[in-house]
Amino acid sequence: MLNLNVGILGHVDSGKTTLAKALSGIASTAAFDKNPQSQQRGITLDLGFSALQVPLPDHLRTADDGGANDGLLQYTFVDCPGHASLIRTIIGGAQIVDMMVLVVDIGKGIQTQTAECLVIGELTCQRMVVALNKIDSVDVDKRVKVIEKMKKGLATALAKTVFVGSPIVEISASGGINLEKFVEVLIQHSIVPLRNYKMPFLFAVDHCFAIKGQGTVCTGTVLQGSIKLNEDVEIPKLKLVRKVKSMQMFKQSQQEARQGDRVGICITQFDPKSLERGLLCKPGYISDIYAAVLRLNIIKYYKGPLKHKAKFHLTCGYETVMATITLFKGSGTDFTVCEQYEFLEELDQSSIDEMVPVFALLEFERPIQAVPNALVIGSRLDIDIHSNSCRLAFHGHLAYSCVDKEYSTTFLPQLQIYKEKQKVGSVQRVVNDMELIAAGLFKKEGSNRTAFVGLKVKLSTGENGVIEDTFGATSKVRLRFMQPLHESTLERLKCKRPSEQPTVMVKYKKFLFKKGTNKIVQ
Repeated sequence: MLNLNVGILGHVDSGKTTLAKALSGIASTAAFDKNPQSQQRGITLDLGFSALQVPLPDHLRTADDGGANDGLLQYTFVDCPGHASLIRTIIGGAQIVDMMVLVVDIGKGIQTQTAECLVIGELTCQRMVVALNKIDSVDVDKRVKVIEKMKKGLATALAKTVFVGSPIVEISASGGINLEKFVEVLIQHSIVPLRNYKMPFLFAVDHCFAIKGQGTVCTGTVLQGSIKLNEDVEIPKLKLVRKVKSMQMFKQSQQEARQGDRVGICITQFDPKSLERGLLCKPGYISDIYAAVLRLNIIKYYKGPLKHKAKFHLTCGYETVMATITLFKGSGTDFTVCEQYEFLEELDQSSIDEMVPVFALLEFERPIQAVPNALVIGSRLDIDIHSNSCRLAFHGHLAYSCVDKEYSTTFLPQLQIYKEKQKVGSVQRVVNDMELIAAGLFKKEGSNRTAFVGLKVKLSTGENGVIEDTFGATSKVRLRFMQPLHESTLERLKCKRPSEQPTVMVKYKKFLFKKGTNKIVQ
């Protein structure tokens, strides 16, 4: 069958789990808030999975899906939490979906987490259906007018997103109103997602549990490639390779699982407590990543600036880790180690130039496991969850990954990020018409003046020279000029009024990660 993963997202208490339960014909072991804590608190705390099977519609039968269907379309619903404190779980769940359902409470409209879910959806999928829920909470005589007003407001909000024109269906998940219409719209709006079954196998694990006498079952979604019974898989977080003993898709045994499938994979000799969430993959496909570079895109709703050495929560798949950022910009759209990049102290909406690519060096507090080109979302989860501020700051795909634990001594010195610098000094003494002694170019005695020897300098009167040598034990340097200085310049140098004295200027690049004389170039 053709399987589509549909994320159900929205603000807390908008009715997401009720909708998933109303739509689904098949439930997994992790569906509908079976977690005791979820039942006690009355909110979704973890990802829930359930499914609905319908006849494959005609508009999907002719699509090239690699022969994956035999007349059935299965929707696997990913019921995401709505509470603000669980945003990292929401991000992780959204990264495995093909399309999304945004649930909006008709009595509350778009709330803070509704907006955040919209942003996450924009980064992870291209199709969306809006469920305008709880219409039975509106008086019957006012219902049509309220629905029309809310639909108009939602359409206006969506006009600024990639989901412009998405269908909005008024429903009551608890009352069973318009659910058949909602499923019809969902089917009409479905497409066959792009699949690549030939890529190395990659599987996002969202739950693990043991079955006595059989082994450990890892439930999750195949992100790319395929896997068959008795093939080896690696658990990169634990550095373990195990054989696939059996597989099931919603209680139906499977011989093979392919990209997009929601399956349970049973493997032996593996403690489920050691992997709450994570990845399975083809052996040797994934390494620990200690630092990375990504092409950075700032999220338009984020109000604060991104500053050098600031710390953000980086979410990649189900992993969230703190990372320190270094910002820089270049001319090419793709990152290469051999190119020079200009350092950025900070970046905000007002300083973005769409024509100039911005990159970020991410230094993780602990290593993560990720594949090349993986989506990364940067956020500030320390912002008060009761504020109206968007906590999602930036996103991008990994352009370069450092798998060397000693990357600070092996990779960073190769990274050519520079600051534009300028120093201005004064002429202390005229030696002759081609040689001067300058002071004030360096802040204090004992500075590394030898790194500047050979650099070009320019007088405010226009003559060009070079720093030929250091001079004495102070911060003075000797300047030599290509041509004899003009008579007018020499006259001004003799002037005792400081305001009329020519100044000396040196412009150069100072590289962040290089050492010694290699750090200073022009």
